[in-house]
Amino acid sequence: MNHHKIITLLVCTTFSLAATVCLAADSNPLVDKTLVVWAAPADLTQRGGSALTIDANGPDRFDAIVFGELSPRTWMPGSNAYTRTDKNQSAWPKETASPNEFVQIAIVYKGSKITLFRNGEQYTQYKFDGQPHSFGSDSIIMFGPRHKANQRDRFVGRIKDARIYDRALTQPMIAAMKPGEAIADVEAWAWWDFADTGTYDKARRFTKVELSGDARIEDGVLVLGKEEAGMTAFMASDASLTAKAAIPGSWTKSGPVPGAALQSARLLREKLIEDPYRPTYHFACPEDNARPGDPNGCFYANGRYHLMYLYNRNGVGFCWGHISSSDLVHWQHHPDSVGPGDGDEGCFSGGGFVDDDGKAYLSFWMLWGDKGIGIAESSDRNYSNWKKLEENPVIKSTSWGITETTDKNGKPIHYGSADPSNIWKKDGRYYMLAGNLLLLNKFGRKKDSPPEEQGDCLYLFVSDDLKEWDYLHRFYERNPKWTERSEDNMCPSFLPLPSSPDGGKASDKYLMLFISHNKGCQYYVGNYDTKADKFIADNHGRMTWVDNTFFAPEALIDGKGRQIAWSWLTDNHGDPGQTGWSGVYGLPRSLWLGEDGTVRMRPVKELEMLRSNPKSWDDIVLKDGSKILDGVPGDSCELELTIDPKVTAKQFGVKVRASAGGEEETLLYFDAENKKLVFDSTKSGIAGRKKVEQAPFELKPGEPLVLRVFVDKSVVEIYANDRQAICRRVYPGRGDSLGLVLFAEDGKAEFTSVKAWEMMPANPY
Repeated sequence: MNHHKIITLLVCTTFSLAATVCLAADSNPLVDKTLVVWAAPADLTQRGGSALTIDANGPDRFDAIVFGELSPRTWMPGSNAYTRTDKNQSAWPKETASPNEFVQIAIVYKGSKITLFRNGEQYTQYKFDGQPHSFGSDSIIMFGPRHKANQRDRFVGRIKDARIYDRALTQPMIAAMKPGEAIADVEAWAWWDFADTGTYDKARRFTKVELSGDARIEDGVLVLGKEEAGMTAFMASDASLTAKAAIPGSWTKSGPVPGAALQSARLLREKLIEDPYRPTYHFACPEDNARPGDPNGCFYANGRYHLMYLYNRNGVGFCWGHISSSDLVHWQHHPDSVGPGDGDEGCFSGGGFVDDDGKAYLSFWMLWGDKGIGIAESSDRNYSNWKKLEENPVIKSTSWGITETTDKNGKPIHYGSADPSNIWKKDGRYYMLAGNLLLLNKFGRKKDSPPEEQGDCLYLFVSDDLKEWDYLHRFYERNPKWTERSEDNMCPSFLPLPSSPDGGKASDKYLMLFISHNKGCQYYVGNYDTKADKFIADNHGRMTWVDNTFFAPEALIDGKGRQIAWSWLTDNHGDPGQTGWSGVYGLPRSLWLGEDGTVRMRPVKELEMLRSNPKSWDDIVLKDGSKILDGVPGDSCELELTIDPKVTAKQFGVKVRASAGGEEETLLYFDAENKKLVFDSTKSGIAGRKKVEQAPFELKPGEPLVLRVFVDKSVVEIYANDRQAICRRVYPGRGDSLGLVLFAEDGKAEFTSVKAWEMMPANPY
C-alpha cells in the first residue's frame, strides 16, 4: 500500500509526463500557458524526473515541471538544453514535504517570463533569452520521464491532478485551485483528474494513453514506481494512434455513447465469455481488478439480497461494487455504493446493516493513512444511492488502522480502527467491531511482546446515533490453543447462528467469522454475554488450512432466518490488465448450529435451480480401481456421491478436471486412515497454488460419507456431510482436462449412489 501524500505543483511551462499524451489538432498553437500538478515525490533525493511534460514529439522541444535536476530538492521549469530554464537556482527554496503531504506546483509561461508557484505562493520568477516554444497538434503529454528523448531520469511518486491551460493564470487563480475542481469560467486545455476519469483527459484532447513500467492508477492517483514508470498521452488528430488505441475517448454517463465504447463493451463481454477460467455460476467481478476483492456490506431487505464487492476501479481507486438478487443465483448490478471522495481516498472492507426503519448502512475502512472508520447510508427503494455521513470518520485513527488515545482517567490506551464488522442493535443502541492487524504489527510481533498484544483480537464500540461512537473494550479473550500468535482478526462478521439450514428460530449461539491474513478464513462459535458485552467462544474452526485461499468472509441473516456467507478466493490467475478481470467468490453457504455445538455448512438450496441433464449410477464397487463418469460436462457440474460406511479403502473419492492420460487432475477424497478431507491440486494445471489442502474430518460409526462436489471452470468445491468443506481454484492447461473419475485406493469402496447434473450458467458473461 502506498501512503504517500501528494504534492501539488502548478507550473506555467511545458512539462514531461511519465505518460505521453497527443494534443488535439488546433489552429492556434500553445505558447502562453500554465502547467499545474499536485504531486507527492516518493523521496526528496531523486533527480531529474518530470511530474508533467509537454513534448513536441519530433524535434527535442519540451517544457516540464522537473524535480531536482540541477539543484537537489528543487522544483524547476525544465526545457530542451535549458533554453527556458534558469540555471542559477542556489537561492530557490528546497522542498521539505514529507511523503504524506500534498504539494501543488504550478508554472506560468507568459512571453519570455516564467513564474513558478508552490501551494499558491511564488517560488521563483525570471525571464529567459530567446523566444518561447509553441506546441502544436503533434505534441504529447508525459508523466515520469523529463522528455521523450531522455527516458533515464524519471519522477517517482504520486500525482493526484495535472492540467494545462492555454493562458497565463494569475496567482489568485492558482492559489484558489483544488484538485478535482474546475476553475470558474476557465476551461483546461488538458486535464487529468485521476480520481474521476483515470488516465483519460477530461478536456477530450488526448484520447490515447499508454502506461509503462511500474505505472498504475491506484486509490484515485497516478502512481509512478521505481521500475521505469511513465504515462504518455496522444491526441485524436493522429489517426494511426487512435486506431492503435482501439479504445473510446473520454466520455461521461450524461453524454452520448461513442460507437467505440459500444464496440469495446461487446469485445470485452465476448472475451470474458471465452475465458476458460472465468466461472459461470460462481460470482465473478464483472470487470476490472478485484484484488483485494473482499465481499463486503451484505444485507437482506425488501425481499432482496444485497452484496458489495471490493475492487480497484481503473482510474478511480478502491470502490465497493454493488449487486442484488432475489434468489442468490441471478444478480442485478447497481452503481458503486462507495468509493473515493467526501474525505477519503477509497474504501476497504466493512459490513452492512438495516435499521428498524428500513434505512441501510455500510461501515467501511476509510483510505488512506490516519482516516479511520466511515459510514454511508441509503434509504431509496433499491438502495442504489448512498451518502457518506458528514461525521466521517465516526471512529478516528491516529495512524493507519490504529487509534492511540487516553481513557477518562488519562491512561494511555490503543485500539484498532480498521475493517469494521457489520453493525448490530441491542436495547436501542448500536454496536460495531474493528480489527487488529495494524496493532498486532506494531505491538505484538516481537518475541517479547506482551501476551495481550499477540494474536487475534477485536475491539467493541457503541453508539446511540451511528454518528458518535465510544470505545468499550476488547470483545473476547483469545485461546492460544486455537489460534497462533501470528494471526490477526480482520473482516469480522458477528451474527446469531440459526438452528437449521432453512433458518427459522435462531439458536442461543453466535458465529464470529473472520480472517487472519496469513491463515485465511476461520470462525468461533459461542455465547454473547449481552450484559457484559463480551463474546465467550466454545469452539473454533477453520475454512482454509494450507494457505489463505479462502478469505474475507461476509454474512447476513435473510428473511427466513438463514445465515448466508460468501468468501473471496484469493488465488487469481494472470494480470487483470491482460485478462480484463479478477475476483471470484465461493458459493453462498448456509451456516447453522449442529447438535454438537459446532458449525454446519452447505451451499444454499437455491442453486438447485441451475441443475439440468441429470444422470445417476448405483452400487459402483471399486477395489483399487477407478470408473469414468461419462456424459457429464466436466467444467460445469455438480456431483453427489454417497459411499457405504463398510469401506476398507484408505482413500476414496473423485478426480475432477482430469485429462485422459492423467497428466492433469484434481483429487478430492476422504483419507480414512488420517481422518482428513483432502483437496490435492498438485497436478491441477499450469498455474495457481498447487498444494494439498487437508481439513480435519471424521465419520461417526456406521455413518455413510456424502460428498457434494461443484466444478465451475477454475473453481472447485467439496462438501462432506454438511460438516466440512474445501474451496479452491485450479487452472488446467489442456483442452481435454474435463474428466470425472471415481477412485478407491488401498482397499474397497462402494459408491451406493452417484448423481450428477450439468450446471447451467447464471452469470451474464
